[in-house]
Amino acid sequence: MATKHEQILQYINELPVGEKISVRQIAKALNVSEGTAYRAIKDAEIKGYVSTIERVGTIRIEQKKKENIEKLTFSEVVNIIDGQVLGGKSGLHKTLTKFVIGAMELEAMSKYTDPGSLLIVGNRTDAHELALRSGAAVLITGGFDTKDYVKKIADEKALPIISTSYDTFTVATMINRAVYDQLIKKEIILVEDILTPIEKTVYLNTTDMVQDWYRKKRETGHSRFPVVDRNLKVAGIITSKDVMETDTHLSIEKVMTKNPITVSEKTSVTSVAHMMVWEGIEILPVTDDFNRLRGIVSRQDVLKELQMTQRQPQVGETIDNIVTTQLDASSAKTEDPDDYQFEVTPQMTNPLGTISYGVFTTLVHETTNRFLRSRKKGEMIIESLTVYFIKPVQLESMIRIVPKILDSGRKFAKIDVEVFNQGSLVGKALLMCQLIER
Repeated sequence: MATKHEQILQYINELPVGEKISVRQIAKALNVSEGTAYRAIKDAEIKGYVSTIERVGTIRIEQKKKENIEKLTFSEVVNIIDGQVLGGKSGLHKTLTKFVIGAMELEAMSKYTDPGSLLIVGNRTDAHELALRSGAAVLITGGFDTKDYVKKIADEKALPIISTSYDTFTVATMINRAVYDQLIKKEIILVEDILTPIEKTVYLNTTDMVQDWYRKKRETGHSRFPVVDRNLKVAGIITSKDVMETDTHLSIEKVMTKNPITVSEKTSVTSVAHMMVWEGIEILPVTDDFNRLRGIVSRQDVLKELQMTQRQPQVGETIDNIVTTQLDASSAKTEDPDDYQFEVTPQMTNPLGTISYGVFTTLVHETTNRFLRSRKKGEMIIESLTVYFIKPVQLESMIRIVPKILDSGRKFAKIDVEVFNQGSLVGKALLMCQLIER
């Protein structure tokens, strides 16, 4: 039976998009305490079911699919620019497709304002009205207000009209940055992107017998299965090691490994890879917040995705992406595949104009990973990393990174990395790595 917390989340999830909710309303509707209602609403906000806006309240919003994550809702815009909603509150859940800077004549402005857009403009009442009648929302900069009849139009058309104290340039920069951050998030691969969903997951129940394990093994060719109770909550995991030399009529519950490691759908694939290497795990059950089975993720799935990620173009670039792009370009120009070269750009420096410690560490990690892959050693997880700076590396310097294997085995490698600038040694690093078997 679902808990009160689960019931509240389900109730919120079934509300129509744009519906306003409150702690008191939820508590009364579901006959729960206000504390329970408050905690559930906060959880719903984390999950993306609702959005809370100061001076407006909490509203039900549409959950964004990953491919549309670069789009923002008007409620998110309000929070980003610390705005005040003057009218059209019922449209805050809507998604904006583009924003338009209103630094033009009214006639020209009409060509750019269309449904789904956001017009960023100062205290020009005629522009506010034009945008709303064209199906666009309005963001008024400089802390200005607008006429009451304009607010009435906003309410009628359910299009937000928002005011902020920031100037137009600052607002555009803030929204642009928010979209850019969303694009970077879009590129981070999560368990939910690669898991085998519960509909296709083969699992056993705690009431099954060992003979059922043998049957599932014959049917699927696999030997590792999650075990769930009658509420689909993960109770354990069972492998061939657990059933070895046991009576086939024994209950699964008596031989399974209890309290297995599980992950959520929002766990990054990199974290899962680390768990699998350190714990020697082949599959991981994926669960929701209430430990109910949502699917499984296998080591094969993780390896495949890690290899695919290396070949994917990045839309929103992080420092790591910029480093990777430079190394790709340098590798294409050199005959030696292990000759890694890199130019120190302004984004890579600290306030003193020399390469930052974080970028240096990223360079060492990326070149070592490439070096091991070129030796067909597979993917790596760093166990320990020691970095030595011998000389500062200046802005716009070219550096050469040379990794060498000191010792290696089937599951580990010890790597020495030397970094040169104009023929002089400027840094060293020593890495101990765990290797992910294929």
